[in-house]
Amino acid sequence: MKKFSLFLLTILTISWAQAQNKKMCITVDDLPTVTYGINEIEFKQNITYKLVDTFVKYNVQAIGYVNEVKLYNNGKLTDSDLGLLRYWLEKGMDLGNHTYSHPNYHQVGFDAFTKDILKGQEVLVDLLPEYGKELKFFRHPYLRSGANKAQKDSLSQFLKTHHYIEAPVTIDNADYLFAYAYSKAYKVKNQSLMRKIGTAYVQYMEEKLLYFEQSAQALFERNINQILLCHASLLNAEYMDELLDCYQKHGYQFVSQEEVLKDSAYQSKETRFGDWGISWLDRWALSQGKKADFFKNDPVTPSFIQEMKE
Repeated sequence: MKKFSLFLLTILTISWAQAQNKKMCITVDDLPTVTYGINEIEFKQNITYKLVDTFVKYNVQAIGYVNEVKLYNNGKLTDSDLGLLRYWLEKGMDLGNHTYSHPNYHQVGFDAFTKDILKGQEVLVDLLPEYGKELKFFRHPYLRSGANKAQKDSLSQFLKTHHYIEAPVTIDNADYLFAYAYSKAYKVKNQSLMRKIGTAYVQYMEEKLLYFEQSAQALFERNINQILLCHASLLNAEYMDELLDCYQKHGYQFVSQEEVLKDSAYQSKETRFGDWGISWLDRWALSQGKKADFFKNDPVTPSFIQEMKE
């Protein structure tokens, strides 16, 4: 009986230790904000303050990826939009380059895309040092990083030459579809529909988390450090608290972009390419020769959300 009790205690201790070692980086694309046409500064501030203050509450070291085109009005840099980025930095968050205008690399080609990357750092290279930070990280718009090996390699070499670290995504999702639906409900003041969308969103994101955890276990036989993709929308501003609470209940601690990339999983090689913008876990699975059956449990976006995008 003592041996069994000791065995059980050992198993529970290992399980507890594994749970405590679950790490996630929260990354937020399309900064300063995603407004779906609501461009009053008060609305943008509401999104930014709610989102960032929730990160502070949960001790999240989030990084926001910036499209600098959003900082300009009629060709002039606006203090109000720049102030939104300053709020991120004042509260201890980080910022990265998401290109100037969010082009699709696979469509515009290498020359136009790399020019847009350099244009997208003009504000950040001066702003970040004011807060004791430096510009390090780059996030691919639409998660397009190269439709073939040559295209991927040429972009990767360009980013290395310009001292960027590529920021992959493991927990990919359709949060933008939920956010668009939420904005439509918000514009007509349909609060019951907003709650329905928010509740469905948190449930969907939990299902996505579990799905990509299972993918990681299947590929690496262990937990890996996860990187969540989301966007700077009203939906995330108002439901990030519930989302982070959910992730904490699944045993995650929140870490920086730099810390999460220390996991050796991120050194995995890609050998399959295509015109896709998908999770790096999916890319590694395809590179290992996984077939369609491997992806069969990927959660789908609820039909009522899909219908609202029309």
